[in-house]
Amino acid sequence: MTTTDTPQVTREQEREAIASVPTGLFIAGEWRTTRATLPVDDAVTLVRDAGLGVLQLHGRRYGAEDFARARAAGVRTWRAASLADEPDLTVGALGEEVLLLDSPAAGSGSRWDLSALEEPPVGRWLLAGGLDPDNVADAIATARPWGVDVSSGVEGARGVKDHGLIRAFVAAARA
Repeated sequence: MTTTDTPQVTREQEREAIASVPTGLFIAGEWRTTRATLPVDDAVTLVRDAGLGVLQLHGRRYGAEDFARARAAGVRTWRAASLADEPDLTVGALGEEVLLLDSPAAGSGSRWDLSALEEPPVGRWLLAGGLDPDNVADAIATARPWGVDVSSGVEGARGVKDHGLIRAFVAAARA
């Protein structure tokens, strides 16, 4: 779930989707710094109200104190960053469980040059940015992430997930 100035789903749609997730899987709520940063306490409330498994904070405006506040509230946290922001690539540097590395235009579906990642992070990190069924296997072989993140790469139309593309993506990632 991504919260922007205009919610992309209603609270009811959100709860229905989350309730349908099989046991053992979780959904991360993502908040990114855009024009206005959602205070971490508000993000924690949204994560709890929705029943999400993880709070993903994206952007330079969220610091170690924000991650500490979320953890103190009992919420699991992930940090999302772009190499364009020259982030600390140490997994856990701000207190997060997982680091997600995205393209310079985070959330755009744009691929990025994996050769810019001279040394991959050590630990639990996710690769994101322009991944799709045709390129995910190569990206995994090149960057060796703990996991991958996809959104637009499995859409048949903007904002509409294609079940066939999702299956193809998972198969390619596992291969």
